[in-house]
Amino acid sequence: MPTKTFEHYRTVTADEIDEQGRVNNVVYVAWMQDAAVAHSATLGWTAQRYERLGAGWVARSHYIEYLRPALAGDEIVVETQVAEMKKVTSRRVYRIRRRSDGALLAKAETHWAFVAYATGKPTRIPPEVSAAYLAASAHASDAA
Repeated sequence: MPTKTFEHYRTVTADEIDEQGRVNNVVYVAWMQDAAVAHSATLGWTAQRYERLGAGWVARSHYIEYLRPALAGDEIVVETQVAEMKKVTSRRVYRIRRRSDGALLAKAETHWAFVAYATGKPTRIPPEVSAAYLAASAHASDAA
């Protein structure tokens, strides 16, 4: 169930640079998280709404393939979409690009589990949550 690609923009800051003069590898995970949270919010699912629901997403695993370095001052875009949604899990994919030349810096994905906050145990993704992603997918198909 691919959804419409969401784009999250940012500029590389000096505190994200490691001793080799490039963005530290763990920063990419933070960028992925930021993009996922921003995408969810645009679909109406903010942290506060998940809190009221009493359940939300936790990362199960990340995979990142680093292709080119990002440097201080680079403007980047993290492109993301939900590639798959099952009963209690989803898989989100990412492509991280430099805006100036479109160079692909990294490809990545995160496997998420939907959990009840009170127990920390996986729980079924509510229809209203999956519907938000389905609606985004339908709009993407309409525009094509």
